[in-house]
Amino acid sequence: MTTIEQKNQTEISDTQEQSSSSSSQKMLFTLKVFEYFFLAAFIGSGVITLVFPDNPRVILTGSISLAIFVFLFLINQQVFRVSSNAASKLELQKKAELYLMNSNNHSTKNPIAPARENALQYCQELIDDYKKTRNLSRNLYYGLQMSTIVFSGVTPILVLVDKLEPGQGFLKWLPVIFPAIASIVASVVTSFPFQENWISANTTVESLEAEQEKFVLGITPSYRCYDSADESEQQQKAKEAIENFVIQVNNIHLNQLQAVGEGQKKEEKTQPADQSSQSNSQQS
Repeated sequence: MTTIEQKNQTEISDTQEQSSSSSSQKMLFTLKVFEYFFLAAFIGSGVITLVFPDNPRVILTGSISLAIFVFLFLINQQVFRVSSNAASKLELQKKAELYLMNSNNHSTKNPIAPARENALQYCQELIDDYKKTRNLSRNLYYGLQMSTIVFSGVTPILVLVDKLEPGQGFLKWLPVIFPAIASIVASVVTSFPFQENWISANTTVESLEAEQEKFVLGITPSYRCYDSADESEQQQKAKEAIENFVIQVNNIHLNQLQAVGEGQKKEEKTQPADQSSQSNSQQS
């Protein structure tokens, strides 16, 4: 296959990929427009219902608008998920073929490209999983901390309001309920290592992304496969590079799992010690 034919095939594939991505973006935009339109119709119907509560047509219009909005919202989420997966797969294909372009006998049907793509996909799946863990742990940590601060700060205000409004019976319970909720939330924060999980997951994500870029660009000796002029030796080094990359990714993943297991063991050891110290203090 000549260089001109390879270039033409690459341009044709790029054009097809761009057209498919543009069509999916247009579909997402259209669905978003209809989704916002029916949401606005539902909100408008709700406002009109407050002004004219006895009009059944407005209530019917609002109900239909809400049903269509929910339907379009679910469809839009599914289309967005499919489009994101397709874009991610396309990006992995480009990354898999990026370093292979340095080969003298590069073609669009390089047998090493699918193996590189599978290795990159495996690494990307781990990155996505750790990103979900990082975001969930971070949001829970900040949310619970803010809840503790809010419930603790509102308690003195409720005590003052109870003194100013002695006739309200439910106000007497609020200065008791809010500190109880604050203590429960604080206990949840201290019992579960949300902050540690967030930091460790973020460190693992950065390590995996750095290793992925090293493999894609071939900037380390273990990932270089085209230093030799012999094609068979190049293919052998390419296979070894894939093996080294998968081993390195597994090492990063296993180190993270071991760190989490060691942290849990330390917590299990510290909890009986704390309980024994509390029992000794009570006896004394």
